Amino acid sequence: MKKIIIIFTGGTIAMKTDEKLKAAVPTMTGEDILNLTPGIENIADIHFFNFSMIPGPHMTPERMFELSGIIQSKLANEGFDGAIITHGTDSLEETAYLVDLTTNTEKPIIFVGAMKNSSELGWDGPVNLIAAVHTAVSNDAWNRGVLVVMNNEIHSAALVTKTNTHTLDTFKSVDFGPIGFIDNEKAYFYHNYTKRQYIPVKTINSKVDLIKCACGMDDRLLKFCVDSGTHGLVIEGMGRGNIPPDMVSGVEYALSKGIPVILVSRCLMGKVLDSYGYAGAGRVLTQKGVILGDNLQGQKARIKLMVALGYTTSLSELKDIFEKNYY
Repeated sequence: MKKIIIIFTGGTIAMKTDEKLKAAVPTMTGEDILNLTPGIENIADIHFFNFSMIPGPHMTPERMFELSGIIQSKLANEGFDGAIITHGTDSLEETAYLVDLTTNTEKPIIFVGAMKNSSELGWDGPVNLIAAVHTAVSNDAWNRGVLVVMNNEIHSAALVTKTNTHTLDTFKSVDFGPIGFIDNEKAYFYHNYTKRQYIPVKTINSKVDLIKCACGMDDRLLKFCVDSGTHGLVIEGMGRGNIPPDMVSGVEYALSKGIPVILVSRCLMGKVLDSYGYAGAGRVLTQKGVILGDNLQGQKARIKLMVALGYTTSLSELKDIFEKNYY
């Protein structure tokens, strides 16, 4: 029987409805959740660690990086065959991606959460947790990077995103789909994600801002971020990776200060490419020094830039990290 560590961080999976507030709040420890998940002890030798009891929006990049170090240490030094992390779904994809970028192990690391709290009919916490354990004990789960298991689907942390505010099947890998499924208490994998990156860092730089484009926007937000001390900018552009022309001077201002600017798309699917040449278009921006962020969504590009800045401040090296997946 494989030895699995479950690290509890909070989130809806750890919540109950407060009778006075008539709203869900974190109340359950890891032990409480395990006691409400019958049969989990028959799948693996389960151990647990209470990291925190916070909702997803309370997670910070610093906490994510601390969690990453704990996961790496437990897998490397304490004889565990895999790690499962319960997490609030609002920020699960960001933490999972940061851990994916900053851990270097072949052992399975799996993030899991719940869309319903334990006071609601159909609480999905136990079934998701059991599915995660079935995945963690699978020999096929090794050397696949960090995974996210929800609703009996297995996703790569680098690809998955939360797409719906309330449905159980909210987590989707919109470009390529799940890499596997849990069926009849077994994990089945159908393809692998081969562009996984590991960036060896001892620290991260969380002073990175994210700005989403919309029609008629100008350079005010960009200049404010620069003047207030940002160390990096991520812009969610339109379509293939284009911005309103009045924003260009803000991009130039950031670049003149040596601040890296990463361009991604606000579209749910597809990669950015500098295939347009008008004012504010991708080709004009890349010629000025803007770095393309491939198919990453804004929140993940921001996480990647935080990690990358912990490794280097060289614009050419940052460009390789984002555009060639080098480190």
